[in-house]
Amino acid sequence: MRVEFVFYPHHVPQAPRVSVAGDFNGWDVTAMPMMRAPDGSWRATIDLPPGEYQYKFYVDGTWWNDPHDHKRLPNPWGSENSVIIVQEEGP
Repeated sequence: MRVEFVFYPHHVPQAPRVSVAGDFNGWDVTAMPMMRAPDGSWRATIDLPPGEYQYKFYVDGTWWNDPHDHKRLPNPWGSENSVIIVQEEGP
């Protein structure tokens, strides 16, 4: 299923680079660079099979949770990861 990740850089409006990393790409901060949209947000769309995925945004060397996520889980570094649940598409 196609999933769009969106980061609104209210706290870092001048960010030159943003990516999304998670267990779906081995937490590789270079694997999914996001593109700046006309509204100033950063966006990336990927295909993910149904399941639950942990992720974060990587903004100029700093990890950010998705402020619009619906779920978070603790990680081994004493912070939390955002979680997205991808549902199977209906008939």
